[in-house]
Amino acid sequence: MFAQAKRAPKALSDRIAEIPGVAAVDARIAKLALLDIPGFSEPASGQFVSLPDNGEAHLNRLYIRSGRLPEPGRTEEVVVNEPFARAHGFSEGARFSAILNGKKRELVIVGTALSPEFVYTVGPGDLMPDDRRFAVVWMSEKALAGVYDLDGAFSAVSVKLQPGAAEREVISRLDALLDPYGGQAAHGRKDQTSHAWLDHELDMLNNMSRTLPPIFLLVSAFLVNLTLSRLVALEREHIGLLKALGYTDGSIVLHYFKFVALIVTAGIVLGSVVGTWLGLRVTGLFGDFFHFPFLVFAKAPDLYVIAGALGAAAAAIGALRALREVVKLAPAVAMQPPAPPVYRRLLPASIQLDQIVSQPTLMMVRNIARHPVRAAFTALGMALATAILVVSLFTRDTMEQLIDVTYFLADRQDATIGFVEKRVENVVEQVNRLPGVLAAEPFREVPARAAR
Repeated sequence: MFAQAKRAPKALSDRIAEIPGVAAVDARIAKLALLDIPGFSEPASGQFVSLPDNGEAHLNRLYIRSGRLPEPGRTEEVVVNEPFARAHGFSEGARFSAILNGKKRELVIVGTALSPEFVYTVGPGDLMPDDRRFAVVWMSEKALAGVYDLDGAFSAVSVKLQPGAAEREVISRLDALLDPYGGQAAHGRKDQTSHAWLDHELDMLNNMSRTLPPIFLLVSAFLVNLTLSRLVALEREHIGLLKALGYTDGSIVLHYFKFVALIVTAGIVLGSVVGTWLGLRVTGLFGDFFHFPFLVFAKAPDLYVIAGALGAAAAAIGALRALREVVKLAPAVAMQPPAPPVYRRLLPASIQLDQIVSQPTLMMVRNIARHPVRAAFTALGMALATAILVVSLFTRDTMEQLIDVTYFLADRQDATIGFVEKRVENVVEQVNRLPGVLAAEPFREVPARAAR
């Protein structure tokens, strides 16, 4: 879990570690600051995080991609997250400036790194990651403490729980300890920004893996049934002749089953190849977007076996009805043309539909009445196909409406200025006097926990 405070003494971390259920505590300094990047005119900000001068951090350890860690006490040396460095073409030795505690300081990049805490990096007020405008910067704890006058103190804490620990109870006691020092509401990992976004994306992939395959398997079963049924109806005379010559039902069924097996085999091979290629592509996209140190697409044999078995089972289910017709056909009946369908009168004799509708329309009505289940499924398929088109076209209009309401009716400002600390109201007058400003409106934003 995670929590922040204004200024808490380092000794408080020992009391946090004594809370029942706590396995490890990592107290540190975390501050937001403005960045001044050479050749980049857009506003940029950074999350500055302290690194312990002696040893490694207990939690959220860095994965160094290049260079080294800052030396203790060197106020100008920093490590930045790799996406930010890549977005600006920075390497070891590159320089940029930051406004730290009201003073502009020049910083030197000595390394790039990735952190499990910042897999999905979103800047203040942003909805999507922008590696050009937001950076995660790690500095020596001694250097960052000197800048913010936090010697012997911390402003953020990470806590690891023991298995089976009551998270709500630990959060309650952690809030009580940090409250005298300007503590903000502690929260669990599920509410941590990076973890929440990543968990949401993985949950979407999981839902897609559960919903899309059954749809395609049902469609494949339907197509196999449709193709094989028409093939059996077309070759019924040949089937009757083969039965009359002594061929058993099993041998004829096996013949058609080989036809289905050939289609299934081709589908499984093609699906395995294309699926592997798509899996590698999606894995690469996730690795690049979420900035994992590495992300491996596992070609587990059991997955291919399960996928092939499900495809074969769907095809077998689709073929059952057609193969059952092969078994039911008697030789004498099969060699004769199929008997024409017999229609029953559903309406009174006084109602003559042929005088009301045309002959083709009457034939369609009779076929629908004779096969109500098939007609119902056909109508359902048309309805679902129409629904897909409506939803896909509706989404575009919805996004346009969302943008219009959000940026032209609700959030009508051209820029938002955020302050780390509260400011007096005359700051609004200073903002009003900036060149090009027509109006400024102040508001205050504070974290709170809703009581349950």
